[in-house]
Amino acid sequence: MLSRALLSLALLCLAVEGRALPAAEAQAPQLLVFAAASLADALQEIGSAYEKTTPVKVKLSFDASSNLARQIEAGAKADVFFSADTQWMDYLQTRNLIQASTRQSVVGNSLLLIAAADSQIKLKIGPHFPLVAALGKDGRLATGDPDSVPAGRYARAALSTLGVWDEVSPRLARAENVRVALLYVARGEAPLGIVYATDALVDKTVRVVDTFPANTHPPIVYPVALTKSAQSAAAAFVAYLTGPRGHEVFAKYGFTEPTP
Repeated sequence: MLSRALLSLALLCLAVEGRALPAAEAQAPQLLVFAAASLADALQEIGSAYEKTTPVKVKLSFDASSNLARQIEAGAKADVFFSADTQWMDYLQTRNLIQASTRQSVVGNSLLLIAAADSQIKLKIGPHFPLVAALGKDGRLATGDPDSVPAGRYARAALSTLGVWDEVSPRLARAENVRVALLYVARGEAPLGIVYATDALVDKTVRVVDTFPANTHPPIVYPVALTKSAQSAAAAFVAYLTGPRGHEVFAKYGFTEPTP
């Protein structure tokens, strides 16, 4: 009888433990990070590494900074916003939707003209360079939509500085984010595209035609901040991604130090 009682007690303890484990796991914080599409590869690696150091789970949502900022404005409960430019961070800050004291510039980037890996197009970027001629009769230039997507805004600034914007603007393939622009070129749907250096680095189906001089467009700076609705656990994750381990990963994927 005693043995049966002990066995029953042991089975009961196992059953209780089995029910308690999922409950404990459910209590572990899950952070929602809204980040620019060009950060995808680096942040996925950083997020995975961070999860090995803590029970906190990191959910990453990538898109154009414009789309993400508007989602936060509409009430999306993101904990962290990591933008590809300062303008969309400013947009949320003026609406009191981020914790301004947590805002910091994390990394920088450069702007490239790309073509498919097997393309024979050769161009040297400079004032009034023959960009439209290189597109051919019906070809389009792929880049983020310059009316909202940071990569497209940088592209418009560079092309305007070089005196070719008015000529090429009717020939744009306006992508919803920079990774879609990259895809247009990789698939051969556009003969040329303008993306960040970090995007070209991760896709071997495209090649670099030339790099836009840094003085043709505003500095490419990626700021991060906690949102007004951020959980307390979000601060530790931001500290991790802006710390030594985070910067090591960003450098691996081609990001640079931000311009002061």
